[in-house]
Amino acid sequence: MRSTVVGSFPVEVKGPSSTKDKLLSVFGAHDPFKDAIKSSVISQLDAGVDIISDGQVRGDMVSIFTKYIPGMKIEDGNTVIVSKIVRPVQEISIKDLQYAKKVMKDYYGGNIPEGKGVKGIITGPNTIVHSSRIQFFYKNKEDAIIDLAHSLKHEVNAIAKKVDPVYIQVDEPFLSTGMVDMKTAREAIDILREGLEIPLAMHVCGLLNDSFADIAKFNVDILDFEFAGNNVNLGVLEKNSSLLGNKKVGFGCVDSSVNEVDDINDIENLVTKAIDIVGKDNLILDPDCGLRRAPKDVAFKKLQLMNQIKDKYS
Repeated sequence: MRSTVVGSFPVEVKGPSSTKDKLLSVFGAHDPFKDAIKSSVISQLDAGVDIISDGQVRGDMVSIFTKYIPGMKIEDGNTVIVSKIVRPVQEISIKDLQYAKKVMKDYYGGNIPEGKGVKGIITGPNTIVHSSRIQFFYKNKEDAIIDLAHSLKHEVNAIAKKVDPVYIQVDEPFLSTGMVDMKTAREAIDILREGLEIPLAMHVCGLLNDSFADIAKFNVDILDFEFAGNNVNLGVLEKNSSLLGNKKVGFGCVDSSVNEVDDINDIENLVTKAIDIVGKDNLILDPDCGLRRAPKDVAFKKLQLMNQIKDKYS
């Protein structure tokens, strides 16, 4: 049994401190988020997380991608689709992931232990389109979703080639809402999966009672759900675990919706029930969702308690 994070971590953006960084800032070349990535990675590692993220420190889960994709633009903080969606103008997350991996390597004295590493995370095409407003070109969301999947495929391939992650995660919270055409959604994920030689995970938060059977059919290796923040999903998993086949379960066992530290007994009770349902070798423990909104000390303690339970049962 290993542990991971869904993605985001509390952001600490600081101004330049060294002389070099101050000079770079004068010329607009200082990256204020680099220290935030390092802080996020070290916090995850200190808490015992096995598969880390870069902290997703640069913005919200939609605009962090759409600002680099032609056919989409940001207006008043929201994404608007204004023309045909094509490939990104640049690699979006590669440098941050490479830096996160370097920080992790340095943390371990030059060699990342087996079973640990970094994962790439992209926001899925279904969620991005359903979070956006179509102004021109597309008559329906489904065509935009497929074009966006082809666009994001370039980022998926770049992550796989240049970062060598443990796996790649696609965030698709909209799949539990009933608003998404599941046939189109599966086709979009198939586009992202095509030719990929590393595992693909899909994170879906929200209640699963009406969507689990459809989501279980997606061609992914890991399905990641929330279980701490609601009292429905564990029962859904128990009744429908046979639908998973060989898929592993990303098991949200700390509640990311509250900014207070979880009770360790609640975490352990959830995890032991999950072990009974799918087996500990098929579990990857993580929070329900991203921890960006929590105070940093609370986010750290949540991860620390989660990993204490992981270590107990590993």
